[in-house]
Amino acid sequence: MNYRDWLQQVIYKIINPVVHGMIRIGITPNFITTTGLVLNIVAAALFVYAGVYKSGELVYVGWGGGIVLFAGLFDMMDGRVARVGKMSSTFGALYDSVLDRYSELVTLFGIFYYLMLQGYLWGSIITFIALIGSLMVSYVRARAEGLGLECKVGFMQRPERVVLTALGAMFCGIFGDCTLFDPMLILIVPMAVIAILANLTAFARLAHCYKLLKDKE
Repeated sequence: MNYRDWLQQVIYKIINPVVHGMIRIGITPNFITTTGLVLNIVAAALFVYAGVYKSGELVYVGWGGGIVLFAGLFDMMDGRVARVGKMSSTFGALYDSVLDRYSELVTLFGIFYYLMLQGYLWGSIITFIALIGSLMVSYVRARAEGLGLECKVGFMQRPERVVLTALGAMFCGIFGDCTLFDPMLILIVPMAVIAILANLTAFARLAHCYKLLKDKE
């Protein structure tokens, strides 16, 4: 069992009581998925609000990161509710994938716009590259699976990206009054990590698919 599977099982044990409670009161997986998207839109709006009206007040960035992390729990719970509650469906899987992409892209756009408004041009460019990488990781997998290939390789998958984004924003807010270094780096560095590793993951998946197709010849 790799670290992702082990961590997933630990999280499942923690959220299972909540999952069973949701099933009992009739909450559907699609409702949970939609709630996750709404929370990410709220987080993105908070980043934009902070950039436009609260320049220099990093506490708003921290709250935005907290909302992103909280929304990430909904991303796990929708699939769990679907499986445990026997509510899985083909459309539900498609709906979940589409809204996950919207959630991640709108969040990264909020951070991109915030950094741009604060005058961090390179930070905003790095975040945009992270956005591209995040989209391409998902696209390569979707395209590969459409061709009948299994493609789950690579480190920087969605859970890692969500956690890095959320923690970067949260700690940026927590250490917003730090004078030893620019606290904005606490937000920008995770964006740089995502920008590099997400794009490497996309190319690793492309290489993986190339190998699978060559082996079939």
